[in-house]
Amino acid sequence: MNRAILGAFLTLLMVGVGLFWWQGRAEVERGAPPPEPVPAMAPEDSLPEADVSGMTGPAPPEATELTREERRFFRYDRNRDRKISRTEMLSTRTDAFRKLDKDGNNLLTFEEWAVATVDRFEGADANKDNELSEAEFATTAPKRNVRKPACRC
Repeated sequence: MNRAILGAFLTLLMVGVGLFWWQGRAEVERGAPPPEPVPAMAPEDSLPEADVSGMTGPAPPEATELTREERRFFRYDRNRDRKISRTEMLSTRTDAFRKLDKDGNNLLTFEEWAVATVDRFEGADANKDNELSEAEFATTAPKRNVRKPACRC
């Protein structure tokens, strides 16, 4: 009982202090002078001018050639903190997940996964004997990205 009364009293005290502080801030802001008006500039004076004839800027940074593994790492590291979080790792797989999720409910059922796997197996089984030889299995390997030569227009 005493704690409830003390809590109610302290709550009312804090509300009262807050109201007095709020009213005091309002009085200070109301009495503040208005900002000075900015003089209008003539159109010919709109851009500043400086003499930079003897000045030189900093040298541009050196471009380093990244290794294949560094490029692969930075494809996953979206925020460039040199750490790959679980979210960053999984974000690259969302397109593949959406292809498997046929009904679009963000749940991959066994049936959806099985259909995709069976379709992949049947596509690789060239002689339709329900077995994959080494040559047929090699066709299931992920395709490497081969860069096309840049246009020399």
